[in-house]
Amino acid sequence: MTEMKNVRLIFAGGGTGGHLFPALAIADRVTELLKDKMNSEIIFIGTKRGIEYRMKDKLGYPLHIINMRGIVRSFTLKNLLVPFIIIAALFKAHSLLKKFRPHIVIGTGGYVSWAILKAAASKKIPVIIQEQNSFPGVTTRQIAPVAQTIYLGFAGAEKYLKTTAEIKVVGNPVRKAIKKISKNEACSTLNLDPDKTTILILGGSQGARSVNNAVLKSLENNPLSEHYQLLWQTGKRDYKDVVEKLHERAKSLQLFPFANSMTEIYSAADIVIARAGALTIAEIINCGLPSLLIPYPFAAGDHQRKNAEELVTGSMATMILEDELKDKDILQEAVSLHQSESFNIMKESIKSHTKDKKEAVDCIAEDIISQLEAVA
Repeated sequence: MTEMKNVRLIFAGGGTGGHLFPALAIADRVTELLKDKMNSEIIFIGTKRGIEYRMKDKLGYPLHIINMRGIVRSFTLKNLLVPFIIIAALFKAHSLLKKFRPHIVIGTGGYVSWAILKAAASKKIPVIIQEQNSFPGVTTRQIAPVAQTIYLGFAGAEKYLKTTAEIKVVGNPVRKAIKKISKNEACSTLNLDPDKTTILILGGSQGARSVNNAVLKSLENNPLSEHYQLLWQTGKRDYKDVVEKLHERAKSLQLFPFANSMTEIYSAADIVIARAGALTIAEIINCGLPSLLIPYPFAAGDHQRKNAEELVTGSMATMILEDELKDKDILQEAVSLHQSESFNIMKESIKSHTKDKKEAVDCIAEDIISQLEAVA
């Protein structure tokens, strides 16, 4: 019997769920596909300030901490410390690489991934990048020149990159743990009425205060139709405040601050109100749900607006800009969309977009395994 090779991989990406969950999706799929081929050892790199640290006991992989942070865009004395933080982060990254000796390092964005990717490239360790957004983040743009392969979530993002790396547009990886179950089963689990249309409200892993406030204002002005119900992710920061403000209006809705498992939540939904983060969009499309997107206006490079525009152009979503919220009744906008012909067009466009298309997580994981076979 041939002895299986031992392979080691490092995944670096975090700060928010938008960077962490793609890394987890890829790592899980690589582990699954390698099961009968190679012995794999995988570690994650993160910071104590990111979602990865709060979820460290649920990641399924060892988490190693590098103290790294981004530059604050407005002037602050804290920025004077950044060069020293970067030097310390690079030192820690080199130490981790020497100890763990990875065959490949994969970065999925966020400032935490910069140091380990930079250090890996300096040691000639293959570097892979998975970029979620239509406008690449700072780390991706800076590391692209030394990467071997770059996987993009959106076509067109490559024009912002100076690189000789192989670039593949495959979409964004979605966790295999997100499965489609029947609406009846999902609603039963969530204590919702399966006969009502469910409007799902998502604010990303950190929540979205302006979206929460717009929904609260909508509920104050117009009671939700008896044919509709809300499934509302407020974010941990706003959860108590939203609960207190709802009082007697808390009918036909379920609130939750954040969910680690999204299977029941997406399966219960009929239409989504959400920010336009790349991961959220990928999951919404993967679940076949039309959406009303509200891009976060302060995202780097205005990438959320660009993400949303891609879906609007493809007739898979509609968009409301943040500064338009004050003049709109957000829930009535969702109800009107659901009752219009545009809703059916969106469903058909999403179905056409995903039909016979290989999932991004499979494309990336299979490629990584091919590269491992070449270098291990």
